[in-house]
Amino acid sequence: QVQLVESGGGLVQAGGSLRVSCAASGRSFSNNGMGWFRQAPGKQREFVAGIGSSGDTTYYTDSVKGRFTISRDDAKNTVYLQMNSLKPEDTAVYYCAARNRFTISSSWVSQGLYNYWGQGTQVTVSS
Repeated sequence: QVQLVESGGGLVQAGGSLRVSCAASGRSFSNNGMGWFRQAPGKQREFVAGIGSSGDTTYYTDSVKGRFTISRDDAKNTVYLQMNSLKPEDTAVYYCAARNRFTISSSWVSQGLYNYWGQGTQVTVSS
């Protein structure tokens, strides 16, 4: 059974840092691009960051550029999102997802291009 399991969420003060992890099991995702999305209360789920299968290319939504860093460790089948200088507006449930490795689309923000999803981890930033 293929699973993506997020961990590392929690409560942090504004300006603080958190690292969330996404551990994959059931198969290797070394050939998949991976992404992080988030959904705040009352809002639609949105793209946060993505990383190519080689780890050489990364993508970020504008609001997190310079504060968040996505990385991957294929030996551990794990993807990370390091979040620094957190703001209250970063409060959301954070989801990791595996991008369909056969897609020819260059988009990273389209959720339909991801075919495996985790259950999410809550990140709350207090002001």
